[in-house]
Formats: sequence, C-alpha cells, structure tokens
Amino acid sequence: QVHLVESGGGLVQAGGSLRLSCAASGRTYRPYTMGWFRPPPGKEREFVGAINWRGSTINYSDSVKGRFTISKDNAKTMVYLQMNSLKPEDTAVYYCAVDIDRPWVVVVVGNDYDYWGLGTQVTVSS
Repeated sequence: QVHLVESGGGLVQAGGSLRLSCAASGRTYRPYTMGWFRPPPGKEREFVGAINWRGSTINYSDSVKGRFTISKDNAKTMVYLQMNSLKPEDTAVYYCAVDIDRPWVVVVVGNDYDYWGLGTQVTVSS
C-alpha cells in the first residue's frame, strides 16, 4: 500500500504560478512512477504529466508542456508539479498517482496507476 497526500493548491490569477507537492508513504521502498492527473470541471480525468523512478523519463500533456515542470526527490519520496503561466482552463482538482508495475517508463492512462491521493484544488481566475 502506498499513501499519497497532495498539497499546494489554491486560488491564483491567470498568469500566476503554483507548486504542488505529493508526499508518498507506506511501501515506498519499491520503485514506482509518479504522475499527476486532473479532471477539469465537467470533463474526464486527463493526464497532466509523470516521471519515472529514476527521473530519466518525464512526459507532459500537450496542454501543459512548456508551462508545467515535474520533479522528484526519491530520498524524501516527494514529487512536485511546478505550474507557471496558469490559465483558467487549468482549474481542476489535481491528483497524484503511483504506478508500481512500470517504474521505468511513463504511462498516460489513469487506469494503469495503482494508488491515488485525495487531490488538491487549483483555481485560476481570469
């Protein structure tokens, strides 16, 4: 079992920045890929980005590429999502997730992830 807790969400004006954090606990001694997802209001959950265990592979969705940056600290079992140039359409609850079956690659399908946090709300005002 891996427990995930997101933090760092809030209200920000368009063009602003936020940094989300995800803290993992539990069976963190095994390698895993960590990803971020969001379901925009009225839409299906969508992939935001993810980073593999070694940090050698990072993927982003086209909608956030160039604006969001994922990083991780294995020693602290943390993953971060730096969000810059935020837009109103970035408004969503952001969820951190862990894929324990494919720690060396990044997958973009939410159903492939095994553990999820409860999410943190990000609201971008225009």
